[in-house]
Amino acid sequence: MTNDNRKLRFLSAADVRRALPMPEAITVMKAAFRELSENRAVVPLRTHVPMPEHRGDVLVMPAYSPGTARFGLKVITLFENNPALKLPFIQAMVMVFDTATGSPVAIMEGTSLTAIRSGAASGAATDFLACKDARKVAIFGAGIQARTQLEAVCAVRTIREASVFDHDRARAAAFAREATAAFGITVSVAPSSAAALDGAAVVCTATTSATPVFADHEVAPGTHINAIGSYKPHMREIPPETVVRALVVVDQHAAAWEEAGDLILPLHAGLIQADHVHAELGEIAAGSKPGRTHRDTVTFFKSVGIAIQDLAAASCVLANARTLGLGTEVPL
Repeated sequence: MTNDNRKLRFLSAADVRRALPMPEAITVMKAAFRELSENRAVVPLRTHVPMPEHRGDVLVMPAYSPGTARFGLKVITLFENNPALKLPFIQAMVMVFDTATGSPVAIMEGTSLTAIRSGAASGAATDFLACKDARKVAIFGAGIQARTQLEAVCAVRTIREASVFDHDRARAAAFAREATAAFGITVSVAPSSAAALDGAAVVCTATTSATPVFADHEVAPGTHINAIGSYKPHMREIPPETVVRALVVVDQHAAAWEEAGDLILPLHAGLIQADHVHAELGEIAAGSKPGRTHRDTVTFFKSVGIAIQDLAAASCVLANARTLGLGTEVPL
């Protein structure tokens, strides 16, 4: 007979959002990327399970952090037909395990966590790479990921205005209204990519586009770009000419060269070499590689999403949830 007192905490999307405020999430992402680049975490490349008959993909993302004694597993689905069905394009669940015993300790809604940690990664990159006096942001895409991108940039720079460009003008208009109210800045709908980029010092792309969402000549010197939408080798949001002239930073070298079409396609075209990638974000966080060194440099952070982000975010959520009394505990 065993004395089994194990309990599992279930956390909803509302719980996750309350337990993971953006400023804290950005701090957590900086530490997670540093842990990754210093090889203090075990993060295998994620597994893709394509479901083309449903226009969907399932991604399985494990990570182990010895420093936090946690193992995490995220299962995330991306189904292109879902918006027409009034369902989220991205859905996910995150599981957290204690590595000393292997016992599961939490299961949490992962769609909100993914949006927050993706925004926080761009917030960290913006903090390290964008000009200090950045005041305008251009947002490409108007979904949940776009919202947290803007929220994160506003957390690290004194942003006064933003413009959003999306082929769905009604969705862009709704985003502009909601973001204006949420962040206390002027958010307008741009009629074109050029209009969106006019005067923007920071650009965030959070789309499902397989082709560039703006033209290279529309990007001014000194612009910082966060690209988080594309996650397949044949997809890209950023023009190859922009990649060629940019200082390129990635979340992880191995993952970027496996999945980031923004980099893989220019590489295959002979426009760049593998050493064109300047650094991982964690190397800049650790101070082992410099970030921006010249005001006119175009900087480009390419993120495909790394499981250590999910584990770090989930660990933060779990700690704060316990303090705040969030979630529901059930015996195993």
